[in-house]
Amino acid sequence: MKIISAQQTREADTFTIKQQAITSTDLMERAANACVKSILHQSEALTEFTVFCGKGNNGGDGLAIARLLASANRKVEVYIVNHTEKESVDFSVNLKRLQEQKFVSVQYINKVGDLKPITNPNHIIIDALLGTGINKAVAGLLADVIAFINELHLFVIAIDAPSGLFCDERPTHKNIIHANITLTFQRPKFTFLFADFYEYVGNFEILDIGLDEPFIEAQASKYYYTTSYAIDKLLVPRTKFTNKGTYGHALLLAGSKGKIGAAILSAKACLRSGVGLLSVCLPACGYTAMQTALPEAMVLTDTDDDYLTACPDLSTYAAVGMGPGIGREKQTAQALKVLIQQTNVPLVLDADALNMLSENKTWLSFLPSNTILTPHPKEFDRLTYTHTNAFERLQTCKEFALKNNIIVVLKGAHTAVVLPNGQVFFNSTGNAALAKGGSGDVLTGMILALLANGYSEEEAAIMAVYLHGLAADKYIKTYKPESMLASDLIDMLKEVY
Repeated sequence: MKIISAQQTREADTFTIKQQAITSTDLMERAANACVKSILHQSEALTEFTVFCGKGNNGGDGLAIARLLASANRKVEVYIVNHTEKESVDFSVNLKRLQEQKFVSVQYINKVGDLKPITNPNHIIIDALLGTGINKAVAGLLADVIAFINELHLFVIAIDAPSGLFCDERPTHKNIIHANITLTFQRPKFTFLFADFYEYVGNFEILDIGLDEPFIEAQASKYYYTTSYAIDKLLVPRTKFTNKGTYGHALLLAGSKGKIGAAILSAKACLRSGVGLLSVCLPACGYTAMQTALPEAMVLTDTDDDYLTACPDLSTYAAVGMGPGIGREKQTAQALKVLIQQTNVPLVLDADALNMLSENKTWLSFLPSNTILTPHPKEFDRLTYTHTNAFERLQTCKEFALKNNIIVVLKGAHTAVVLPNGQVFFNSTGNAALAKGGSGDVLTGMILALLANGYSEEEAAIMAVYLHGLAADKYIKTYKPESMLASDLIDMLKEVY
């Protein structure tokens, strides 16, 4: 799903109106109906709503939503913030429709003192003040109203975007609605995908309002949002006349004394993700644990009991992964250096392999093209430099991937797969259950399996990230996120596939 700018979205609106021979008011009614359906689903037992409207098209959305909520027997009041003399055409049309209905109280706000306190803790606020069209800091009466809403500490639903938040760039101000849920149209907005702005956006839901998809997909953008539709197209079904050799032989270098569990988790995830054969190279202390926990894996042991000291012969493997639980001993670092210099098959590096790269940055130039690195933000900062915000980190990541001709899986709530051509694929799955040790080891094993299967590095990274998050999503349908272990995540892959 291509992510487009606010301006491109407005152009899609215009094109859709012309292409489908509808009016802009018709499109607004379509959007309002989609919002009300979602609102009633989320707040079925609640009956009181206050809708805050600006005087532009986002305010028009709010007026239409108020009318439809009232028609659904909800108690609704509307505040129109008189921040400008101008009204959009669709705002005026929907104001007239609302007034004709006569079920909803409408009050103009000329100063923040005109607003009355809302004391019912179950009251829901709907933010339809500004939407996606702003590109400068909110000031004056609108800023005062935003502050008033935030100080209520009630449940807030933002329409299309939280008022005051820029959609395409980092805001430089704090006069922004703090929404619990944002109902956005057709595509997520770029800023929704960063942890920095979660306090404003909350959780977001994408509502399909029938904008012309071919037009959107034709727009210039290097940002994408990975959905199940994309994964369905990438996943190759297994056919009858195949065997274990068809699905590749992977090599995983993992584990050290006290961290053999990381190697087991990564190896099990690799096997659960469809690799044909898996060999695990680990220190001798891990032999019995690995053979006992995972009899499906073949085991190569290092000459050292406690940590890896050498890179094995790589000639028989379709893909190689290194990192989970390996520690940072000098001899292990030398084994990593030999690996990245000698391997000529797809490679994924995680965990301590990344930390050793950060201590030996000249080795980055040895990385084979399209090597996959899977850092969390702090690991990425160690590879580059400390960043003050997620926007800055993503920009550095794009430059880093281009400079080294590699793929970076920058982990987070919407993990970003950053390609050397500048494309970025934000993930749509996953939840807080993944915030636990071992989750990254599982992801590494999944990527390794897909690489060995013959998927391209780009495909393997995007697919594994999506399926990894989907496993966590399926888990929390039954259990609380706090209870999930990395091994539970692996078990859920049966359902995911």
